[in-house]
Amino acid sequence: MSNVRLFARLDVKGPNLVKAVHLEGLRVMGDPQEYARRYYEQGADELIYIDIVASLYGRNNLTEIVRRAAHDVFVPMTVGGGIRSLEDVRDLLRAGADKVAINTAAVKRPELVTEVSRRFGSQCMVLSIEAKSQGQGTWEAYTDCGRERSGLDVVDWARRGVELGAGEILITSIDREGTRKGFDLPLVKAIASAVSVPVIASGGYGETRHLAEVVSQGADAVAFADALHYGRTTIPQLREAARAQGLKVRQA
Repeated sequence: MSNVRLFARLDVKGPNLVKAVHLEGLRVMGDPQEYARRYYEQGADELIYIDIVASLYGRNNLTEIVRRAAHDVFVPMTVGGGIRSLEDVRDLLRAGADKVAINTAAVKRPELVTEVSRRFGSQCMVLSIEAKSQGQGTWEAYTDCGRERSGLDVVDWARRGVELGAGEILITSIDREGTRKGFDLPLVKAIASAVSVPVIASGGYGETRHLAEVVSQGADAVAFADALHYGRTTIPQLREAARAQGLKVRQA
């Protein structure tokens, strides 16, 4: 088993770090720069920045936030939200991002996944999928911060995304996001079984057993937001809990 990576996820709206439940009802948490620095100092393996309303409003607003973070944070940063072109990707990478996570624009124009992969490398191209259960072990991919149905089956879309050049899959369960009830384990298992690239699970962490549960279903990395932002746990505590459950994690 390779090391499980522990990510801090920071959802952003305008200049503020926000947190939602089911991607709705945004609550302002504070300055994302302060939180990013805190999680870096605690030993997060990576940070994920998502402007969760960027696609909805047709904008890309993260460049300056990423540029500021790059002065204080020296772990990989994945950035998503409102990315629609190679120029958007280039600007974010120049600002300090290491990877881009693309959801809405990839659904609308799948060839963008290939273009980003060919220009900047597959390791840079993270396919972000917002998944909502349709019952009977199926999920539909949503766009625009969980507002718009795509008609795409999540597992089929993940498989196609990898064929197009995605080097990682970030899977967010809309049903579990912010609920603290645990990850959508069948969803993670279905994705991990269908693709050959690392899978990042996001949405639902509530207690330590949830970490081992989602890794057992194939997650290579786990993203935490609510638990960190509200101070219910820290990266060192998550790392200790992972080891206690027999998981391999990076030495802090």
